[in-house]
Amino acid sequence: MGATFRFGSEEHASYLKRDAARQIRFFQASLRPDGGFDTLDYAGKPLPYAAQELHTTTRLVHSYALAKAWGAKGCDALIDAGMQALWNWHRDRKHGGYLWSVQGQDVVNPVKLAYGHVFVLLAGASALQVEHPDATRLIDDVSTIIETHYWDEPARLLRDEFEQDWQPFSSYRGMNSNMHGVEAFLAAYEATGQRFFLERAGGVLDFFINKIAPRYGWRVPEHYNQSWQVDPDYVGDPMLRPRGTTPGHSFELSKLLLQYQDLAGATGADAQKNARALIQQALTDAWAPVGGFYYNLNLDGGVSNPARYWWPVTEAIGAIATLLKVAPQAQDLTWYEQLWQFADSCLIDHNLGGWFPELDSNNQPTACQFCGKPDIYHALQADLIPLAPGSSRMFDYGTVA
Repeated sequence: MGATFRFGSEEHASYLKRDAARQIRFFQASLRPDGGFDTLDYAGKPLPYAAQELHTTTRLVHSYALAKAWGAKGCDALIDAGMQALWNWHRDRKHGGYLWSVQGQDVVNPVKLAYGHVFVLLAGASALQVEHPDATRLIDDVSTIIETHYWDEPARLLRDEFEQDWQPFSSYRGMNSNMHGVEAFLAAYEATGQRFFLERAGGVLDFFINKIAPRYGWRVPEHYNQSWQVDPDYVGDPMLRPRGTTPGHSFELSKLLLQYQDLAGATGADAQKNARALIQQALTDAWAPVGGFYYNLNLDGGVSNPARYWWPVTEAIGAIATLLKVAPQAQDLTWYEQLWQFADSCLIDHNLGGWFPELDSNNQPTACQFCGKPDIYHALQADLIPLAPGSSRMFDYGTVA
């Protein structure tokens, strides 16, 4: 496939920087004059005005903080707007915590999810890395909320969902919110040096990777009950809570495990073995004959939803790039190049920027689940993770400028 996709080559590094720069320019159009964020269509034009969801606000803050740290220009306006929206729009001044969706000062959906709150922590940690003046107060506030309402100390895991006044409305427990909790805890540890964040991440990883994944053939069930037993029949939101197991999350978990190992100073043989087991099972189960990954599987590995989205490809790239840095094997290089070849041919919009989020059976963009190009978060990290020399501390290295 040539040097364009060869891990570590100068030509590939240039390719990654170009794609990152296109994405950063494209998603700058998300910012509205009133300080809110729009979802963009394929051409980068705002879609009809809709509620602003917490994970949209937080992911844009994180992504543009990361872009700023890597040398991109024009990032401050989005970071400032997102931090303002988090504190003045999403933050519940009466009950505390952060509301799921808003339209400016108006509350659209007041539910309070662990999934959203850990992204608030990620946004605060990333903003602190680029010295935003409001980052520390955001980290302090959301950390207290997470500890008070979401953290289940006996289990060393995160509870999931509450009403606006903190009444629990279900006994649901989920892997997805916990996995992103690991991401946020590791980022907060890097930004603040507070070791309890690292310990929180270790607790979550221990449960899902050391206790759950081996029992299920190195697939990780998505859904659990209040006692943290797997709930095989649960079906929720088709994107955030699909039935069974999601291969893209296996890639994310493996990457996070290797990052944790690096930050904790562990020797790493078991972590590398486990990360590789998760990655290999997801590659084996979910890579489609025409390329891309089936979205979710039954617990036995059979395909449950054959839709193919962009983000599992980006997460596989990040996971395998991390393996290539810490414990490379020949097949990793092959997979890495194959993933980038597929992304380049089918997912990346080379003309306008961003990645097409969903493909049909002929590998053409389609819009069954998504409208427009939903975010920069996954694909920007696919560009930047391979450029960083280590498996963690992405804010410390390099430039995309």
